Amino acid sequence: MNKRESRLRRAKRTFLKIRELEAIRLCVHKTPRHMYAQIISSDGGKTLACASTLDKELKEKKLKHTGNIDAAKVVGQLLAKRAIEKGIRAVAFDRRGYAYHGRIKALADAAREEGLEF
Repeated sequence: MNKRESRLRRAKRTFLKIRELEAIRLCVHKTPRHMYAQIISSDGGKTLACASTLDKELKEKKLKHTGNIDAAKVVGQLLAKRAIEKGIRAVAFDRRGYAYHGRIKALADAAREEGLEF
């Protein structure tokens, strides 16, 4: 079993529980170079809000590095602002099997500070 398969196996339990609760979820994906986050509807069929280090708004800020904790904080803040504009306050955090530290923790903390509840 490789690293990706192990991570997705760990993620399955959380994903199934969130789907059972029919909660709107904040899903996170990371690569060594970029961070991606999106808020997905409870049925999983529609993306309600999204943000990543590839967004035009963040490119204008000219982040020095897009794969670090500072970039993750900015993505979390932007996602929370977009979600609150659409009336979304409560979400379930789906970290997709990633450990809750580093960039994942920074994104979650920044989203909480901006007003998202999870």
